[in-house]
Amino acid sequence: MKSLFDTDAHQEVLDRLRKITADTQPAWGKMNAGQMMRHCQLPLEIALGRTTLPKPNFFMGLLMKSFKKGMYDDKLWKKNMPTPKQFRVEDKRDFDKEKSTLTRLLTDFHETRTLKDRDPHPAFGHFTYDQWGQMQYKHLDHHFRQFGV
Repeated sequence: MKSLFDTDAHQEVLDRLRKITADTQPAWGKMNAGQMMRHCQLPLEIALGRTTLPKPNFFMGLLMKSFKKGMYDDKLWKKNMPTPKQFRVEDKRDFDKEKSTLTRLLTDFHETRTLKDRDPHPAFGHFTYDQWGQMQYKHLDHHFRQFGV
């Protein structure tokens, strides 16, 4: 599994991101390109410690942890997977601003590749160093495939 900590994977993601325009249409899902850009920022902000989410209740926590391995394994995510409420972006977004912010967050995350310990994810708990990088890559890959890049 590729990792966003890897320089080649980081560059690949940036190259794919550059190909998405405000007019790029998704192959599935409800988000437009600007909304997707904002949606992809949220997991990076969590990994960088720049935003937090409320901890899920006990039952949601168990459900989330049951999906944890799928966050970073080699299996592609299914199209039209439900998006947790905290990660939904339904309002109108400024595409250029969101794309610029996502580009900066991708670089910021990659630059923290020497940081071995991170706070636990608020919903999924502890991830290893490798899992953090793989999870971020896999999420971006899923949405970039959604938008055809």
